[in-house]
Amino acid sequence: MGDRQQTHQDDGDAEAVVFVCAACDSVLTAPLAPLPAVPEPPYYEWWNAEHPGPSPATISAGRYAVETEPYGAPLVVSATPGVEVMPRHGPMSDGQGQMLVSRGPRGNIVVDPADARGLELRHVSAACCGATPYGGMNQACAACGTLVATLCSDCCLPHELHFSAGHVRGVRP
Repeated sequence: MGDRQQTHQDDGDAEAVVFVCAACDSVLTAPLAPLPAVPEPPYYEWWNAEHPGPSPATISAGRYAVETEPYGAPLVVSATPGVEVMPRHGPMSDGQGQMLVSRGPRGNIVVDPADARGLELRHVSAACCGATPYGGMNQACAACGTLVATLCSDCCLPHELHFSAGHVRGVRP
């Protein structure tokens, strides 16, 4: 049994990658192993939290998953009532009560924000205690300034970092 566990762990290490900035090759993550899909975020009663801040991360430390649905800005009016604005975010409407959906990119690499390295926050869309994805990419590569990711860290939203697949690439550590 011990040999089998070691083999499984070695298989995970063989798949591990670090994500680097596509513009300057700066390392932006710790080594990460893939998940088959983005999991549902952990249940978190943010309204009962003793201290405001982000909810627990959706993705486990040391892992990543690819988001298959549109995520982030732009948000556009949807004719379909009750749809989620983007995965794991629930419905959202504009000031006139019209339902919104994301027309952001597909294929984002979703990670635990604690696994990120070398990023700088560029802007935060309005939220009570953290960043939301509604204003688009908000994380830049600290080395070259290229916008590379969208942080979602407000207390009532899933805690996730979405790297833009067009702005990073995975390489062996």
